[in-house]
Order: sequence, then C-alpha cells, then structure tokens
Amino acid sequence: MKVQTSEHESRKSFAAGCAGLLLIAGLSAAWAGQSGGADVPASASSTLAAAVHQQLTGQAAELRALRREVAEQRRMLELDRRRLAQVEHELVLQQNQYLALRKSVEAGTLASQRAGTAAVAAGSTTQPMPNPDGTVPYTAADVAQETVGKAPASDNRPPPVAPIFEQPGVLTPRGKFVLEPSYQFGYSSTDRVALIGYTIIPALLIGLIDVRQVRITTQTAEMTMRYGITNRLEVEVRVPYVDGHTDTTSREIFTGSATDRVFTTDGKGLGDVEATLRYQINNGGADRAYYVGWLRFKSRTGTDPFEVTTDCVQRCIENTTGTGLPLEMPTGSGFYSLQPGLTWLYPSDPVVFFGNLSYLHNFPRDNVSLTLVGGAKQPLGNVDVGDVYDASVGMGLALNDRALISFGYDQSFVGSTKANGQTLPGSTRTVLGTLLIGGSYRLTDRRTLNVALGVGVTRDTPDVTLTMRLPMTF
Repeated sequence: MKVQTSEHESRKSFAAGCAGLLLIAGLSAAWAGQSGGADVPASASSTLAAAVHQQLTGQAAELRALRREVAEQRRMLELDRRRLAQVEHELVLQQNQYLALRKSVEAGTLASQRAGTAAVAAGSTTQPMPNPDGTVPYTAADVAQETVGKAPASDNRPPPVAPIFEQPGVLTPRGKFVLEPSYQFGYSSTDRVALIGYTIIPALLIGLIDVRQVRITTQTAEMTMRYGITNRLEVEVRVPYVDGHTDTTSREIFTGSATDRVFTTDGKGLGDVEATLRYQINNGGADRAYYVGWLRFKSRTGTDPFEVTTDCVQRCIENTTGTGLPLEMPTGSGFYSLQPGLTWLYPSDPVVFFGNLSYLHNFPRDNVSLTLVGGAKQPLGNVDVGDVYDASVGMGLALNDRALISFGYDQSFVGSTKANGQTLPGSTRTVLGTLLIGGSYRLTDRRTLNVALGVGVTRDTPDVTLTMRLPMTF
C-alpha cells in the first residue's frame, strides 16, 4: 500500500510540473502576442529561462527522490515476500511433524490403553517442532526427564478383552500374583448322559429303562491362581469344587407301563485339578497379531464315573439287573488329559479379534471296573474316550476405560468312546457349539469383575452356562 501511494504521489508531482511548464509557455505566448511581435528584451528572456530551468531542476530532483523511495520500498517488499515464503515453508514442515507426532502419540496411547498401562515403547523418540530459524529448542528426552523422569519399561502384552473362553489372552506381569475366584452355573436338558470333561456316553437304552430326558444342573466354584514368571511366561493352577444334580426321566419297557419315572442323583466334592503353562510367542501391536501358546494338564482328583456306585446288582452290560444309572453324580471325568493350544489376538481399532485352537487328548485307562450295588466290581477292560478338537473365535470392544464387552462362538468336535478297542454301541462323534457373550468391568486397579453367558446351539451342548470371575492382582 505504501509503494502504491508513493507512485501515486510521483505521478501527481510530475503532472503538476508539466502543468507549470504549459502555463509558463502560455504566458510567454500571450506576452509575445500583446507586444505585437516586438522583440522581447534579452533580460526578460533570460529571467524566464532561469525560472523555468530552476523549476525543472527542482521537479527532477523530487522525481529522483521519489524513484529512490519507490525502489527502496520495492526492495523491502521483496524481502517481506521472501520472509513470508520462508514462514510458509516452515509452517508446512511443522504441520507434517505435528501429524507424525499425533500419529505416534495415538498409536502409543492405543497400545497403552489396551495393555492396561501407560507404557512408552522402548527406544522410540519423537522430535519436537523446530523454531522458525530451523533450530530444535529441546529433545523428547529432555521433556521426559523434565516431566515424568525415566521412561518405564516397554509393555508388549496383548490388549485386554472381556474373557468369555477358558483361556485368557493377557498374561500376568512378571512377579505379579493373580487370585481369581469364580462361579459357574450350568443347565442342560438332553437325552444323553453327559459326564464332566467331554466324556459323553449314550444312554438311550440302559438296562430295562427307556431314557426320555436327562436334566443336569451343575454348580462349580473354582479358585484359580496365576503367577507371572516373566512378562511372557505364566503358570496357572485351577482347583474346582463341583456340586451337581441330575434328574433322569425314564419309562420301563417290556412291562406295558405308561408312567414316567424320575431317577434323581446328586454329587458334590473336589473336581479335577488343572495346571496350565502359557507363553507369549511374539510382540504384537496395532494391526499386528499376538500369539500365546499354552499347555494344559488335567488330573483325576475328582470322583470319576467308575468310582461311584452304579444301580446294578450283578451286571450293567447284558442282562442288566437295575437301571444302570449311577447312584451318585461324579465330579470328575476319570481320565488324565493333556491339551496344547494357541490363543491369538488381533487389535484392529476400535475392536480386538481373538480366538483359540486346541487339541485335547484323553489318556486311555486299563483295567477299568464299574462299582455295583453291594461293592461288587464289574471289569470293563480298556476304556478310551474320544479326543476333542476345539476352535473358537470372538470380538472384543472397549466401551470406555473401565468397561469391555465381547462376543464369541466356541465349537468342539468330540470323538466316540471305545472299550477294548471297539466303539461302544450308540457312541458317535459329537459336535458341541456354544454362543457366548461377556462383559468386564474394572472395579479398581487390582480388581475386575467378569461375567460371561453361554448358550448351546447344538443338541448335546448345555442349554445355558453362566460364569462370573473376580480376578485380584497382588
């Protein structure tokens, strides 16, 4: 604006000078006309020429001064343009660094929230935005020392999800101890006798009764203990206490009776104690999967189906004398089991996908005998229950910094049961499918309440299973 004003004033002065010259020339012409063409005195002409020359010289000097001022203002304008271009360039650099910093902070915050801690990735530094002159005023290390001191160790644990499967995904940190009391309620209504630990024995026709329906109610209280040996390795021991109740609706055959009978059994006591070892295989992250391998061993500490008294007097196979049903509900499967598996978790903001793949092997038992009424034993020989292949998949979502919700599906393929190398009559491979939904709420930094609901989608699966857990970290 200043340059334009100066140029305008220069043009105005130049126009004024020209007008003055024209005025002088006009006066000279008029004077000459009035004199009738007479000769003009030499002194008058000289005086007029000197006045015109002086005026022209002054206007020329003024014009040169204006030109110098315009040139100086143009130079200053060019400097301002260069400075503006430099500021715009620095602004672009700062914007790029800001976007990179924001992306880094968001990734770090997401990883920290999923891991349950405000961990800072080891070795990662973020450079601050430079000053306008291109210098860096401080470093990320200076800020860390100034605000929070030494950066904490890197935490590469998988993100937390609301647990709905038996195997958790987040391992216990090194040196930490987790005590987890839990309660599980299960109810099933089927035409098969289901024993604990994937042992399924057909019971469509046992002895002289025709089984119409079996209703099983099971309550299990467990105490689970986990200890973090390292940040990648943990060990777990699970001790269950089982309280079961079974109502078997049946009708005698070959007697012409049309009345249903209810055969009731109860059983409670220590279940099969389990031990599990878990190891985190890799370091996952945002859009990178975590893998946790594990190995579970199940004992025979519970009362197995061969120890309880069976409602038979002499024999329970061929010429059965009695119902053939157990007089007491077993609390264990009766077989040692070993189950290797793999748990995976894939964070994909805002959800976490997870699942399990496992294989359970039940070790056969030799010289197995049924316990009959009166304490008699009936030898069965070698019994081999079917192995189990299991696959599950789920999706977890964080509702806020305290609440999580998960959905999933679990499916197991159970092999048939064999005795002395021969498949038992009526024993077939079975598919168990369960649809699960669960939620988790962090009560404090050391306590979390987990609730999971399972609904059976196949005929042999329990109709409903409700599980509540309260892990406490020490």
